[in-house]
Amino acid sequence: MTTLARLAPLALTMGEPAGIGGEIALKAWVRREGLPPFFVIDDAARLTALARRFGIDCPVAAIATPSEAAGVFHRALPVLRLAVPLAGGVTLGKPEASTTPSVISAIDQAVDAARSGAASGMITNPIQKATLQNTGFAFPGHTEYLGHLAGIADPVMMLLIEELKVVPVTVHLAVKDIPGALTIRAIVHCGQVTAKALQHDFGIARPRLAVAALNPHAGEMGMMGSEETSVIAPAIAQLRESGIEVSGPHPADTLFHTAARRTYDAALCMYHDQALIPLKTLDFAGGVNMTLGLPFVRTSPDHGTACDIAGAGTADPSSLIAAIRTAGAVAARRENARTAAE
Repeated sequence: MTTLARLAPLALTMGEPAGIGGEIALKAWVRREGLPPFFVIDDAARLTALARRFGIDCPVAAIATPSEAAGVFHRALPVLRLAVPLAGGVTLGKPEASTTPSVISAIDQAVDAARSGAASGMITNPIQKATLQNTGFAFPGHTEYLGHLAGIADPVMMLLIEELKVVPVTVHLAVKDIPGALTIRAIVHCGQVTAKALQHDFGIARPRLAVAALNPHAGEMGMMGSEETSVIAPAIAQLRESGIEVSGPHPADTLFHTAARRTYDAALCMYHDQALIPLKTLDFAGGVNMTLGLPFVRTSPDHGTACDIAGAGTADPSSLIAAIRTAGAVAARRENARTAAE
């Protein structure tokens, strides 16, 4: 079996520099025992200043290439220089448009490292989407941008904790727009990508999917909505025909209790909050966002930039640590499969 120590290091992006990304990166290194080696694409002087400000015992070491990270990681947090240096100063809690080129550049650098094999995968610190979009960034978030860079039209977002894996079919949409966006094709695509990821990235030989209904009581035989019969059930039938073990549509209010969760490996949900509310209720601090369908490993902490607490020194790195651990485990499984196929 591939050990984490034998893998190339993981790349962690800077994220929004005015948020908590730098703080949690430093804290994750402090709690590095059992984690795969990783390096941060950021400004070494900035992280050194943050460590001093918050009293975090994390030495910082500038590296010139990702290959240096493994040799440095045991004694310091390796930091790869930003290809586009930060313009001007950064004030914690106050995102500035001037940092957008550096934020995007860090993502691009991580993708390049992951695709070339210089990194075994990537973890993205949260970005301030509105700040980026106000400067011309044409993507709703990381998932869509990474799909663009990889040439993948419809990457799939999975959120996971130890007790639950969920996949929202529609993501960042107003509730009123969800029924029109739900299609048989979209549900089938999410189901197929999810089943493949459960097999190849999580080692589940025969994945079981549960599909949530959109409407209360699964539509109550059409009295509370018709999407269950016109869209969701036909999609489930297609997934079954393709050989995937799938059930539903299930009323969403009965799908996430303890006994129900034992009956499936991942739940397909029809919209963002239907997926994230149960997951965050079960483990608010430890959620991981993983993009499925990419040719490289990508995870992220399941929280935002938290600019409201940036500067307080109270940010919890648990979600980032879980994202690093998940990326390392998936990268090791993919490497084992690649080696076995040779």
